[in-house]
Amino acid sequence: MRISKIKKEKTGLGMHLVMCGHYGNSFFFVQEEIREAHEEPTDPQAQQEIINSIEEVYFSNDSFDIVKYELERLPPVLSLQELEEYRDKLKQQQAAVSKKVADLILEKQPAYVEELERVTSLQSGLQLAAVICTNGRRHLNIAKEGFTQTSLGLLANQRKRQLLIGLLKSLRTIKTLQRTDVRLSEMLEEEDYPGAIQLCLECQKAASTFKHYSCISELNSKLQDTLEQIEEQLDVALSKICKNFDINHYTKVQQAYRLLGKTQTAMDQLHMHFTQAIHNTVFQVVLGYVELCAGNTDTKFQKLQYKDLCTHITSDSYIPCLADLCKALWEVMLSYYRTMQWHENHDQDEAAVVSSDGNNVIGTEESSFDRNYVKKKLEHGLSRIWQDVQLKVKTYLLGTDLSNFKYDDFIFVLDVISRLMQVGEEFCGSKSEVLQESIRKQSVNYFKTYHRTRLEELRMFLENETWELCPVKSSFSILQLHEFKFMEQSRSPSVSPSKQPASAVSATVTLFEQYCNGGNPFEIQADSKDDETEDVLASNGYESDEQEKSAYQEYDSDSDVPEELKRDYVDEQTGDAPIKSVSRDTLRSRKKSDYNLNKVNAPILTNTTLNVIRLVGKYMQMMNILKPIAFDVIHFMSQLFDYYLYAVYTFFGRNDMFESTGLGLSSSRLRTTLNRIQESLIDLEVSADPSGTLTAAEERKEKVPSPHLSHLVVLTSGNSLYGLAERVVATESLVFLAEQFEFLQPHLDAVMPAAKKPFLQQFYSQTVSTASELRKPVYWIVAAKAIDYEQMLLLMANVKWDVKEIMSQHNVYVDALLKEFEEFNRRLNDVSKRVRIPLPVSNILWEHCIRLANRTLVEGYANVKKCSNEGRALMQLDFQQFLMKLEKLTDIRPIPDKEFVETYIKAYYLTENDMECWIKEHREYSTKQLTNLVNICLGTYINKKARQKLLATIDDIDRPKR
Repeated sequence: MRISKIKKEKTGLGMHLVMCGHYGNSFFFVQEEIREAHEEPTDPQAQQEIINSIEEVYFSNDSFDIVKYELERLPPVLSLQELEEYRDKLKQQQAAVSKKVADLILEKQPAYVEELERVTSLQSGLQLAAVICTNGRRHLNIAKEGFTQTSLGLLANQRKRQLLIGLLKSLRTIKTLQRTDVRLSEMLEEEDYPGAIQLCLECQKAASTFKHYSCISELNSKLQDTLEQIEEQLDVALSKICKNFDINHYTKVQQAYRLLGKTQTAMDQLHMHFTQAIHNTVFQVVLGYVELCAGNTDTKFQKLQYKDLCTHITSDSYIPCLADLCKALWEVMLSYYRTMQWHENHDQDEAAVVSSDGNNVIGTEESSFDRNYVKKKLEHGLSRIWQDVQLKVKTYLLGTDLSNFKYDDFIFVLDVISRLMQVGEEFCGSKSEVLQESIRKQSVNYFKTYHRTRLEELRMFLENETWELCPVKSSFSILQLHEFKFMEQSRSPSVSPSKQPASAVSATVTLFEQYCNGGNPFEIQADSKDDETEDVLASNGYESDEQEKSAYQEYDSDSDVPEELKRDYVDEQTGDAPIKSVSRDTLRSRKKSDYNLNKVNAPILTNTTLNVIRLVGKYMQMMNILKPIAFDVIHFMSQLFDYYLYAVYTFFGRNDMFESTGLGLSSSRLRTTLNRIQESLIDLEVSADPSGTLTAAEERKEKVPSPHLSHLVVLTSGNSLYGLAERVVATESLVFLAEQFEFLQPHLDAVMPAAKKPFLQQFYSQTVSTASELRKPVYWIVAAKAIDYEQMLLLMANVKWDVKEIMSQHNVYVDALLKEFEEFNRRLNDVSKRVRIPLPVSNILWEHCIRLANRTLVEGYANVKKCSNEGRALMQLDFQQFLMKLEKLTDIRPIPDKEFVETYIKAYYLTENDMECWIKEHREYSTKQLTNLVNICLGTYINKKARQKLLATIDDIDRPKR
């Protein structure tokens, strides 16, 4: 049952009573409820409490489904007793409400009867009013038809009124014309040019209309003068657009020119103003800095030409002036860009209006012609304006010698010009040839001076370098250096290449779009270098105290070996290894072959290496900003590497005595590279030749004196293995430098001009790749001095080889030689405590020592005067004993030159005919060694003639060598 809120709205009960009165059945139903309610007398207060307990939702005025509400409230598990109790509660509430309704109905029944009587009376009154209105309308129609003459009189008066209104309008127009000058002046002060022109034209038209009035006879000529004055002010207003474009201001100016019918003239004037604005802007900026630096109020600078003015800029003010110059020119170009934008948007709007209303065909064609003219004029003006900008900046650039600028300052100049060229590309698609050529000249000039200074610094570094290890972390990468940060940043055209933020603007957004509403791409930003610090150095050369402790442990027992070396392999990048046991043999192999005491294989490099790498980064920064000089920069970069390579070779690898051994220590490629470096880069003359030509002097300016090894570096001490630690640091730092060049090759190849790519390929194939080949001559010197081969020859000379019985004991010289190798191994361990000796280095050292030892053995055997078959067997026994003991010291397999010794010993057993063929096939032996074979081995078996023949064969083989 739907009821109103009984507690609050008693009027609702009255309406319920009315409804019950209109619907009999319902009324009787209510009466029945009233009767039932009266049959059950209850306490009024209890009745009211029952009504108050009814939920608020039953008093809602909205449509409300009571049945659905009650069903949704049912609990998941139904209980008949609870349902019956709840039903009884609802019945009590319904009975209480019904009784309350019944009481209210009975209370309001007299009022209802009274209201019903009033309604009946009102109905009668309305019927009477309708009759009266009908009669009134009929009488009005009669009056209308009877008063025609009066209506005509009213019309006549209306005509007179209209004539007087027309006269009043004319008088007001004349009054307005007389006050036009004042209003025009106000409008011009407000810069309402369209309104002023519109007003002036309307006044002219009105003056011609009312020319029959004598009071305005001279107004036409006065209005014409005013119109010309407006045009002059309009031109001044147009010139303001060039530096600070304001869309509302320009809209007014264009509307004004359109009213005058001079749209094309306005465009011609606009381009003239832009040209003038560029000239005035650059002159004023440069003049301001020149006068500021001059420090006086002398006006002589104002009379100078712009080109001459640029030469008076000081080095200190050069960069801020350049930045301000570019900022000012940017404002001019941005104004032109926004001008073009305005016309594009305006043309689109106008074309849309024309398409919707094509009635005025002649006007449409004229407007279309004007739009096309303006569009072509603006497009043509782009290249003209950019050309003016280029020429002004070029004049400024070439007005100062930048060769003595600091590197960061010059990079900033390149940065600014690079952004300016990008502006030109976005502005009109220009490649900025004028700017490129001017900055190329300055860059080449600057870079030659800069590079020359850096080479001299590099020579100083090398001559003062003690070749101590520079402690860097194992995770060191050149990308961690500030000079290479630009390689990690995603390049964005809207940001300075050397100062880009981490979140770069999308490449699709042009500078003009980005800075259209404010800001300037040439604002000088604080260098972001200070925001980050390099973290590449390791503490005390090691990455933890535990590693430092392990660096000085001995290899005497397995317990002293670092845990990492006990693994099967170690990942050099992460230091991780699989959980797998390792045998003692493998461990011993590691101990002998890789003298690595650090837990992590940190790169081996020196401070000088780091300096060269930083220089390479700076060179690449410049090359990245200014690609036209990429070849010059890469050429100079190659000279840095060449000079470093030549220095390492000169300090540690040059030894004519050992190079003449003919063992091929220096490959032909390495020798060619070293000769090329010496001829092209090294100045071997002590003083300039006064009689030399100018060309020769210029060539010498491009060269650098050969470096000299620091006197602090001692390479003659046997205890330090003749400077092995320094040699390792030097050669391995060179190898590391070569690896960094290999890493940079794709970046260099990307910017190298196609015509110059062969130079880059040749540099990598013939120079960079030869760095590791320098290990052989450098470590050969150590190997040649580390073991006393001469002493071994003396011991071998005391051995009797013409024994008559097979010996079971090897000779003493073998033990002496092995003792030398054990001592060499011990000293290698000592050196490795200072510097990690990489596996390739230890292998080369062992290979050199073994090769020299084997060649010494052959030389000792070649010195034998008498030898029996038993003596030859003793040679084999000695050599096998040497090999067996040696293989326990090193894991190099196969033993170098093993066949060289065995083949020579076996040659003692050859016959005459076999010997001749053998001599021809084995040209690796010296003449003395071959001659000894013939004299000692075959001397007792062949006649003198056969021996002479064999000796002649040896002489023939030796002749080409001489």
